[in-house]
Amino acid sequence: MAVGLISGKTPRADRIDFRQFEAELRSSAETWTQSTVFASSNPDAIAVFSPYGNRTFRALEENANRLANALLQHGLVAGDGVALLCSNRPEFLEVFLATMRIGLRLTPINTHLTPNEVDYIVDNCEAKVFFTMAGAVTHAQLSSSSRFTVVIDGSGEMNRYVDFLASCGCELPVTLVIGSQMLYTSGTTGKPKGVYRDTPEPVMPQFAGTFADYDTTRDVVLCCGPAYHSAPLLFDIRWPLASGVPIVMMEKWDALKVLETIETYGVTHTHMVATMFQRLLVLAAGVRAAKNISSLKLVVHGAAPCPVPVKRAMIDWLGPVLIEYYGATEGGDGIHVNSEDWLKKPGTFGRMDKSLGHVLLDDQLQEVKIGEVGRIYFKAPQSGRFAYFGDSAKTAAAYCGDRFTLGDMGYVDADGFLFLTGRIAECIISGGVNIYPQEVDDVLLTHPAVRDVCTVGIPDAEWGEQVVSLVVARNGYHPDNTLAETLMKYAAEQLASFKRPRQILFEIELPRSASGKLLRKQVRERFWKDQSRAI
Repeated sequence: MAVGLISGKTPRADRIDFRQFEAELRSSAETWTQSTVFASSNPDAIAVFSPYGNRTFRALEENANRLANALLQHGLVAGDGVALLCSNRPEFLEVFLATMRIGLRLTPINTHLTPNEVDYIVDNCEAKVFFTMAGAVTHAQLSSSSRFTVVIDGSGEMNRYVDFLASCGCELPVTLVIGSQMLYTSGTTGKPKGVYRDTPEPVMPQFAGTFADYDTTRDVVLCCGPAYHSAPLLFDIRWPLASGVPIVMMEKWDALKVLETIETYGVTHTHMVATMFQRLLVLAAGVRAAKNISSLKLVVHGAAPCPVPVKRAMIDWLGPVLIEYYGATEGGDGIHVNSEDWLKKPGTFGRMDKSLGHVLLDDQLQEVKIGEVGRIYFKAPQSGRFAYFGDSAKTAAAYCGDRFTLGDMGYVDADGFLFLTGRIAECIISGGVNIYPQEVDDVLLTHPAVRDVCTVGIPDAEWGEQVVSLVVARNGYHPDNTLAETLMKYAAEQLASFKRPRQILFEIELPRSASGKLLRKQVRERFWKDQSRAI
């Protein structure tokens, strides 16, 4: 049993080496998920609060076992893929726990994707079982011979979750094998790719001791972001469940509801993104002051840069409880900064640490000097190195020896603090979500009115970046508001809402290299040249 998990607090990074701690947690699926432990020691305590019903630790444990046994009975073996399209509700956690204890590879899917986008990921991750919501399931998915589809909130003739759950007993599976997650992440070209590992890898272990310093007698974690995203899945689900700390799951974001939930449940920990901060801050001062949210001990944020004035206002309001991180679904040791250090160095993401493999390199892969801009590299984990599932070329491009990069640029000051300046990779980050500009281009290019197109992210005070498509119209089409509305409607039919262009701007020509390559960076710079930031 991992040391300290049943005591009042989980181990701190300064009390125990967290790599050893994670290794012990991963020694078996039972100890890693921990729900078995807390189902035995505190079975009637609520593990999950949700609009779709609560779960005690006992109920969560029994349902996870039933699902695990049903999946095994269905013929799945360790290493097989399972896809999950589910909103923030207890079933998400049950599927997560079930797959983690029998060695399956779980792919949570963005619930805002279109059916075609969902189909791509379900096929690409080679899922043998697909758990989905009734409103999202298609006839093709239900009738597919390559996988078994289970409908979480289904009725009638569908393969219902409740029936699948009831098909097996609640005893622990005979053989426990640690499972893994394969999340899909964005890039600059093509379609999303799954971040795959042969073995699980501890995520930002040097940070975990800070976040997961739980007091299991009083702490409560709020999951107010989508559970399918890597950060809420880690901070708001994985670590709390492994520590016997209850989770409050919100179905969707609502600023006032967040404050009410924190007050009602005495929430102590949560993860947010910069857009959430902005929506909290636009609430009237009196509304914010009327809610008692003094229980908050730690608010972790990341996924997209936070404007300095917004973060300063949050610290002024909540106190020094914010911790910001810079990391990746791909793994490695991330960078983070607490409120006190950030106030001394506004805009920083934290100190670079060479002992953890953080380094800034130029185009010749030489380390840059203090104050000079370079590309940010992380050290790839020694075990569980990531690969982009089914894309060896993209995998190779991300690595440089034992390091890998996300394409971000930055510099460090004389004290070693990192500041981001821009991004070589072309993905757009809007509201903390990564968006492929090429994917938007590919859709618009299929419209007969479009001869050429370039999608970029432009500055946006609320979202960080706004998706805008610059279009060259074909002869015979008039580039006006009517055509712009037509193209936006066309994109809306094929793209998830967060990917759709918010503006269509018409151009006579778009810049391309002599070889015909679209110079997207050049287009983007037109919108960012007068900004204090480039990301």
